[in-house]
Parts: sequence; structure tokens; C-alpha cells
Amino acid sequence: MRRLLLIARAAFASPSLVGGRRRLLPALLAIGTACVLAGLTLIWAARLTFDRPVYVSEIGAQGAPTASVFAVALLLIAAGGFSIALASGHVRSSVRWLDRWAPAVSLGFAAVCFVIASQVTCTANCPVPLADPRSTAQDLLHTVSAVLGFAAACFAMLQVAFATRLPRVARLSLVSCVAVAAITILGGMLAIVHVATDVGAWLELVGTTVAILWIAVYSVALARGPVGAVPVEALPVAAVEPGLSLPATPEPLADGPEAAEAVV
Repeated sequence: MRRLLLIARAAFASPSLVGGRRRLLPALLAIGTACVLAGLTLIWAARLTFDRPVYVSEIGAQGAPTASVFAVALLLIAAGGFSIALASGHVRSSVRWLDRWAPAVSLGFAAVCFVIASQVTCTANCPVPLADPRSTAQDLLHTVSAVLGFAAACFAMLQVAFATRLPRVARLSLVSCVAVAAITILGGMLAIVHVATDVGAWLELVGTTVAILWIAVYSVALARGPVGAVPVEALPVAAVEPGLSLPATPEPLADGPEAAEAVV
């Protein structure tokens, strides 16, 4: 397990990415930002076609007129997340327990969850798994994928909140993490207990919006900064490019007569 975590942390710090592919990073960030914003726009456009408050997953529920639009929206968000993850592998958290893997890994995992949620949608009216007898295995898989995706995105926010190389978005990331977690948990609890579900539906939509907007802001912040500039000391020994030498550590002077002769 320790070896797998080390691989996950160093996967993006390879010489090919730090060197030759570095020129691709601005393009990846631009594509990622455009995709996530397009996905968010589609979600809101589809949501506004309903004459009543609905949970986000209900927009893509089986048989819903907006199901195909919702699937495309989630795929766009997933593609944007992957693109931004590929361009942000150099970002690391300064807190040890948050730096077990890079925020890019968390963001990439969230993208995988959104892909699954886009292809395995909930059934009509999206019954709450386990709490509603009408729920099926399909509803359970969709809900688990969506919850894990949001959890991974929140964890990425928390990691970036303590990334010393990104002071512009550190505080915003922490606020976004707390807001998304609190809003979506409250909205989910209201759905489970069937109380104020109209409020819960709006809360879930707001939480989703905040999470997606954070991904876009994070991407823009990376594009404005020194993208891909990884300090040499942060790279593994194998990642140092040929011809790049590190400063040598001076040998300590010996004590006694040898030291005096060396000074002379």
C-alpha cells in the first residue's frame, strides 16, 4: 500500500511532463475550464425546464425528458476534471495527512465517479436507496457514485486549501469545501427523511454549483501561475533530467592539525 501511495504522489512528476509536455498544460487547463463550465450551464438549463424543485439526479432520471442532456453535462464535467487533474499533478498539500496523494488524484477519482453516475442514472423520481422501498440496485449504484464523487471533490478542495504554492485559492478552497459538504449533507438528509424536500433540492443544486465553480476557479488560478514549475528538490531522484546537477554539499573540515593545514 505504501508503494502504491508513493506512485500516486509521483505519477505526475515525471520528466516527460515536467519537461517536454509542459507546453500542453495551458491547453489542458483551458479545455478543462471550458468543459466544466459547459457542463454546469447544461445542468442549470435542464433544471430550469422543471416547474417544481427537483434534486440534481432527477434531472437525469430514467425516462426524464432531460436525461440525455444531464448525461452529457456529467461527461463534460468529468472530461474537464480529468484535463485539469492532468495539468495539476505538481500541486501538493503542506499538511502531511493530506499529502498522501496529490489533489490531482482526488480530482481524477471524482471524474471517474461522475462518468459512472452519468451512465447509471437513477430510476424514475430517484427513490432514496435503502430508505425507499421503490429503490433498486441501479439507484444505489448511482447514488454511491455521486456521493463518492462529491466526497473526492471536497477532499481535493481541502488538499488545495493547504497548498502553499497556491495562496490565491487556498482560502477559497477551504470555504468551498465546508460549504459543499454542509449544503449537500443537509440536502441529502432532507431527502432521506422526506422533510422540506423542495429546500433540499435547491440546496443540492447550490452545492453542485459551488463544487463545479471551484474546479473552474482552481483551473484559472493554475493557468495564471507558474504552471508546471516543479522545484527540483520536490522531484524523485529519477525525475531529475540528464545534465541538471544539484549543488554539492561541502565536506566538513576536519578537526586538529589537518584543519589548520586546510585553512592555510
